[in-house]
Amino acid sequence: MKALDQTTLVAGQIRPEDVPALCSDGVTMIVNNRPDGEDPGQPRGAEIEAAALAAGIEYRHVPVGSSGLSEAQVTAMAEALNASPGRTLAYCRSGTRSTYLWALARAKAGDEPQEIARKAAAAGYDLTPILPFLEG
Repeated sequence: MKALDQTTLVAGQIRPEDVPALCSDGVTMIVNNRPDGEDPGQPRGAEIEAAALAAGIEYRHVPVGSSGLSEAQVTAMAEALNASPGRTLAYCRSGTRSTYLWALARAKAGDEPQEIARKAAAAGYDLTPILPFLEG
């Protein structure tokens, strides 16, 4: 897991057995940014959701597939981040899609694009491909 800011973490694929430990990290919401069936052996979203609910963690599914990001996905991510009473863990295959959604949601909320890019870079993510969308 990598911290993007004080309340948002991103990660690559998690497994149901990883979820209970997230409580001790203060995670109160998990946002799954992967479509089911993207990779063989990938846990289904319903499995992660069941583990999250059993651990007392809220769960949202905002899948981003090969067609790219949409305004509806950015809005759904923003709503999830705003609804979380604690830390949010967003995950996808590598954390990149989750970081992009976080960045676009933060830009929509009025955060400075360069500050968003700096935070993402500190976590190891390059926002160059979406920087024009953060500034526009």
